Amino acid sequence: MEPRDDELTHFEAHGAAPLPPAAVEGHLEHDGARIWYATYGAGPAVILLHGGLGHSGNWGYQVPVLVHSGRRVVLVDSRGHGRSSRDSRPYSYELMAADVLAVMDELHLEKAAVVGWSDGACIALILAMTAPSRIEGVFFFACNMDPSGTLEFVPSSVVDRCFGRHAKDYAALSATPDDFGAFVEAVSLMMRTEPNYDASDLAKIRVPVAIVLGEHDEFIKPDHAEYLARSIPNAQMIYLPGVSHFAPLQRPSQFNAAVQSFLDGIS
Repeated sequence: MEPRDDELTHFEAHGAAPLPPAAVEGHLEHDGARIWYATYGAGPAVILLHGGLGHSGNWGYQVPVLVHSGRRVVLVDSRGHGRSSRDSRPYSYELMAADVLAVMDELHLEKAAVVGWSDGACIALILAMTAPSRIEGVFFFACNMDPSGTLEFVPSSVVDRCFGRHAKDYAALSATPDDFGAFVEAVSLMMRTEPNYDASDLAKIRVPVAIVLGEHDEFIKPDHAEYLARSIPNAQMIYLPGVSHFAPLQRPSQFNAAVQSFLDGIS
C-alpha cells in the first residue's frame, strides 16, 4: 500500500517512489532549451506537469497507477528544472507551455489530457487556452491564475522539507548543479509576477477542467480556486480533505482517485 507522508519526512529523506523504466526517454531542443521527456505505458495519453522547483520524479506515486489503468503517461521536466536546461531569458509560463506542445509534436501526440500541479497546473490551463484542439481536459491542482490568488507565505516544516528535497534533486539532476540559489530566485520572480489572466480569459476555455485544491493548501486562497471554477465554463470544483499543496506526495491514493475519476469522466 502506498504510504501516507503528511509531514513529508519520507519525501525529504528519499524523494517520491522511483519512476518505472520508460518506454521512451529523451531530450528535445526547443527555443533555447533542452527539454527532457519520457513516456510510460500505452493507451490514451495523459501529460503530468510538475510544480515549480520540482521535476518529473515527483510523480513517482502517480505514474504506475495511471499506466496500470491503461493510459500512456508523458512526463516533461519544465525548462530549467530537473534534467531540462534553459537559456538566459526570464522564466515564463507561456514559454514552458510551448515546450510541452513541442514534446507532443515530437511524440506525434495529437491530443492529451493534462494533470498539472502548482506551476504545472498554470502551464496546463495556458495550453487549454492557446491550443484547445490538442488538450482533452485539464486537472488543475493547487495553482493561481493571477497574483491575487496566493496566500501570504507562512514558513512551515512541511514546506522546508519539500524545499530541502528540491535542493538535493536539483544538485543531482541539473546540468548546472551549483546554481540552485539563482534558479530559486528566477522561478520565484515568475511566481510573484505571473500568471496574469482575468475572468474574460478564463471564460474562453472550452475544454473540461477540474479546479482542485487541498483543504490545507499553504499557497492558494480557496476563494481564488472557487473564482476559477466559476469563471471557466462547466468547470468542476474539487476539495481534497486532509491534505495540503503536496497531496500527490502526502496521500497519493486519495489524489490518484481524484485524477482517475476526472480522466474517466472526459474519456
